[in-house]
Amino acid sequence: MLAAMALSAPVAWAQSADPKEWQLNMGKGVTHTARMAWEAHMVALWVCVVIGVLVFGALFYAVFKFRKSKGAVAAQFSHNTKAEIIWTVIPIVILVVMAWPATAKLIAMYDTRDSEMTVKITGYQWMWKYEYLGEDVAFTSRLDRKSDALRQSGAVPTLATDPHYLLDVDNALVLPVDTKVRFVITSDDVIHAWWVPALGWKQDAVPGFINERWTNIEEVGVYRGQCAELCGKDHGFMPIVVKAVSKEDFKTWLASRKPAPAAEAAPAAAPAAPASEQAPQPEAAPATPAATGA
Repeated sequence: MLAAMALSAPVAWAQSADPKEWQLNMGKGVTHTARMAWEAHMVALWVCVVIGVLVFGALFYAVFKFRKSKGAVAAQFSHNTKAEIIWTVIPIVILVVMAWPATAKLIAMYDTRDSEMTVKITGYQWMWKYEYLGEDVAFTSRLDRKSDALRQSGAVPTLATDPHYLLDVDNALVLPVDTKVRFVITSDDVIHAWWVPALGWKQDAVPGFINERWTNIEEVGVYRGQCAELCGKDHGFMPIVVKAVSKEDFKTWLASRKPAPAAEAAPAAAPAAPASEQAPQPEAAPATPAATGA
């Protein structure tokens, strides 16, 4: 009962990964993969900040310290081998130091080994199809009717009337938390891209190819995304909604989506017993001899 109530009230879910007003930095997400991307981003950001402070600090110092009004005279040389070696070696060292952990994180993002379940995602113009491989559960997910009707009405949506305008679907992808889920992603027509920022990655869905990714969601909640590849005139109306639930609630939901088992066929009639085992038939009475004349 609780699982049904939770799945039917998406607005009440914790939207921990939704963007906030005036948010300038990328979010941390709700998966280990997302945090790895955030950590790599923060390292690169602070390295760039330090380099920027040093370079622009030296620039402003030189401009004000050695300005013409103070009688500064420019040095008369065109090359300095030592300086050129320094400003070539230092950037190379910085790039190597940054590339090493970034490469390790990138490899980990594609390591789908030891997955506990697999979901196949297929992009169509303009919806997604989800198949829980080995579970006999599959369904399509497209823009919900309320958002679709609102976009075609010409009315101006507001946060009060539709807090998730163009970001709601009729059938959300339901996944269990604390479970390594492998995705196999492809397309049936044109190139799409499956992207949920809170999961920390996006992956192209290419016709004729199978791409792999994985996730392990750590927090129960509703996480939204969109197709991130220009796939046609309705590209902007192809949202993604992922509902992360507890393992117990997921088992209940998955069981409710499985097709009902077919009724068992009536037992066939028992075969006739072999002739050797049939009951003996009573012998016919001997014929009465015909009467003889006197």
